[in-house]
Amino acid sequence: MGSGQVTESASPDFQGKHVTVAGLGVSGVPAAKVLSGLGARVTVVADGADERARAQAAPLEELGVTVRLGDGDTLPEGTDLVVTAPGWRPDKPLFTAAREAGVPVWGDVELAWRLRGENAAPWLAVTGTNGKTTTVRMLASILTAAGLRTAAVGNIGVSLLDAVTGEQEYDVLAVELSSYQLHWAPSLRAHSAAVLNLAPDHLDWHGSMEAYAADKGRIYEGNRVACVYNAADKATEDLVRAADVEEGCRAIGFTLGTPAPSQLGVVDGILVDRAFVADRQKNAQELAEVSDVRPPAPHNIANALAAAALARAYGVPPAAVRDGLRAFTPDAHRIAHVADVDQVAYVDDSKATNTHAAEASLAAYGSVVWIAGGLAKGATFDELVAGAAHRLRGVVLIGADRALIREALTRHAPQVPVVDLDRTDTGAMLQAVQEARRLARPGDTVLLAPACASMDMFANYNQRGDAFAEAVRELAAL
Repeated sequence: MGSGQVTESASPDFQGKHVTVAGLGVSGVPAAKVLSGLGARVTVVADGADERARAQAAPLEELGVTVRLGDGDTLPEGTDLVVTAPGWRPDKPLFTAAREAGVPVWGDVELAWRLRGENAAPWLAVTGTNGKTTTVRMLASILTAAGLRTAAVGNIGVSLLDAVTGEQEYDVLAVELSSYQLHWAPSLRAHSAAVLNLAPDHLDWHGSMEAYAADKGRIYEGNRVACVYNAADKATEDLVRAADVEEGCRAIGFTLGTPAPSQLGVVDGILVDRAFVADRQKNAQELAEVSDVRPPAPHNIANALAAAALARAYGVPPAAVRDGLRAFTPDAHRIAHVADVDQVAYVDDSKATNTHAAEASLAAYGSVVWIAGGLAKGATFDELVAGAAHRLRGVVLIGADRALIREALTRHAPQVPVVDLDRTDTGAMLQAVQEARRLARPGDTVLLAPACASMDMFANYNQRGDAFAEAVRELAAL
């Protein structure tokens, strides 16, 4: 973990500058409005030209913004700066043209960082392959319990631009950042930051696992107080070691076991802090009970420890950690208990859209009838299935790429009964739940943890989870 003095650029002057905003939507529209309000000459370029794009463009055009629909690849002449939506791939022709012309490219997070005022609220930042939203919302709940003015912002759906340019004043912000956002945010310098875990994801966008990890690791650059890492995931600690941070910034680990000095962990059902205490070689501070974390699945306890570490790095007292975790209500479709039917628990983890998330979900239960499948996004399933085989009572497969999971089950869990539903309409979920009920025994958990994206059958993972819950409620009503 290197150290170096970090210098921050002054807030830029956009008056009369020609700024091209790449993309409409939740980041492009606020960026265009903010830049226009700062006196920039704004042109928005977008790939789409459908009814939704036209509806988003109309209010911008009323502000004097130029909008070019169906032309997201061409760099407008005279562009001084490109501000991009985070999901636009780095290899798009627009960005190639910008590089060749010497035009800088920022994401909306970079723009928000540069527009902060002199007394701006510091950022406590979180990234990782899985668990980001839950951890950030836990962190915001803890900060609120400490009496601090805060908000959960960033990739969580609340625009950072709105947070830094709005009238609401904050003491500190809990910030979720995706690998896409970090890629386009070179000057971001958080107070403290955490990488929760690293597993292959979005490799089609980043090009390689190494590039994906490097973009995640940007979150540690210039940290002032703490770089929080997962002691069970060496790759996150490696990112800390490679980061250039401010003098005095500490590496703080979290673990589901007994913590070493400078770590947070678990002892006899208690979340404890051996990092932000006097004489951490000998002392530990009780923060909360495992039962204060809902649900108390292992990966969710890890989320709580990461949130607690960031809060403690900001100086939050122990009681606020406990009270914040108790007050926290998980979002829908994240290991959410739907109902018990005939002594079988039905759990919705539709948010488990990749193998890493599904692995964590499966590990929370002893005997599982697993509902899985969807769009694999290039994933392989051998490691997941081999690790979970001893937990599987049965498997029900749905979705376009279910054959990939079936083949892994044949190789690594041939004794497990498998129902392969050869249909991809939304009604398949009701049949999947009925088949799972047939396979389950009292004490089992029927778990929707698809390990795949949902868009082959559903609009999104929320709709998939809702379909599961509705099917379970039909069972319970019989």
